Amino acid sequence: MTSHLLIYVVFGITYVLISAPRLPGLPIGRPAGAMLGALLMVAVGALTPAESYRAIDSDTLLLLFGMMVLTAYLERAGFFEWLSRGLLARCATPFQLLVLLSLVAGGLAALLVNDTVCLFLTPVVVHACRTAGLPFAPFLIALATSTNIGSAATLVGNPQNMIIGSMSGFPFGRFLLYSGPAALAGLAVNLLLLRLYYRRKLPPTLPVLPPVVERPVNRRELVPALVAAGAILAGFFAGLHLGYTTLAGVTGLILYHRKDAREILGRVDWPLLVFFSGLFIVVAGLASTGIVDRSWRATASYLTLDRATGLAAFSALMTVGSNLVSNVPLVLLAGPHLPSLGAPELGWVLLAFTTTVAGNLTLIGSVANIIVAEGAKQHHALGFWEYCRFGLVSTVLVLVVGVTVIRLLMG
Repeated sequence: MTSHLLIYVVFGITYVLISAPRLPGLPIGRPAGAMLGALLMVAVGALTPAESYRAIDSDTLLLLFGMMVLTAYLERAGFFEWLSRGLLARCATPFQLLVLLSLVAGGLAALLVNDTVCLFLTPVVVHACRTAGLPFAPFLIALATSTNIGSAATLVGNPQNMIIGSMSGFPFGRFLLYSGPAALAGLAVNLLLLRLYYRRKLPPTLPVLPPVVERPVNRRELVPALVAAGAILAGFFAGLHLGYTTLAGVTGLILYHRKDAREILGRVDWPLLVFFSGLFIVVAGLASTGIVDRSWRATASYLTLDRATGLAAFSALMTVGSNLVSNVPLVLLAGPHLPSLGAPELGWVLLAFTTTVAGNLTLIGSVANIIVAEGAKQHHALGFWEYCRFGLVSTVLVLVVGVTVIRLLMG
């Protein structure tokens, strides 16, 4: 009992450090917080060192690493600047810009990690709003929410979906067949809400934006990077291993350029990989107490996926849980227990969709939201309630529509 209590305390400490990375008195950040939690889980006897190594999902880390390297090549080639210029050049009204921004952000997030998409597109939004005199809030909220919704479409759109792909063995194309239409429907709902909320704040026309000094696109680097991205995507649809397919694609890029790859590898978010490694160990330590098993046995009868009430209860629990303990830990805890709810394929798709869309509930519901808010803070302080006023309604409606679409498609 005492050892279990210590494990609960360690999990609580880790959760606080992850939820408040700038905690007064101990502002060590999320990666170091997860690393400390992993160390303490071994120290209190929750796991042996060997068990802690086995708890780390290498497939997920490999896939995440490969996608980061691919994104680094695209960024160095000027892909995101090229995309932003095309985005602004094709819009005549602010609402057209809002629609195109949402679709591009959602589409990119389905293929690249959602956090990265927000990182590179936030400056585009800030530039457009500043030069055209547009209100910041609609476009920042559109970017954050659309990126999260779009990332739900595939097994590579965000870290929790990558974990689900590794845990479930779900084929990439089959997952897209079910979750893709739900994400597309969710984007449509989100756009309708954006129109409803902000139509009076948007001017009728978009002024001609002045040119900005931008580095030119390096076509000699962009074309090979796009070819590699296409080959990786083809490998996904062919059912090849997600992580090694991505690694093969980016290794091909390294060999093509015949240059020392340390500059590209230096752009990889290594702290994020450390964060997930530690988090895998912390969650495994909590699971070793049996509390997760007992909780699922107590609630499974209310969460069966063959009934409308079970679907609603499952979706609500995943949404609330994602905002309480974050979506990645929740996926790690819930994933092994999905077969007990019946219809395991439906369960995996719903778990991915609900935990991803749940990130839109509050401003701190996902890292993507925080990236957008932090990237624009010098020009507009996106407030917690300013965001929640839209995010709460959007999350509920997108979940209702998306879960319904998934249930209909999967029979």
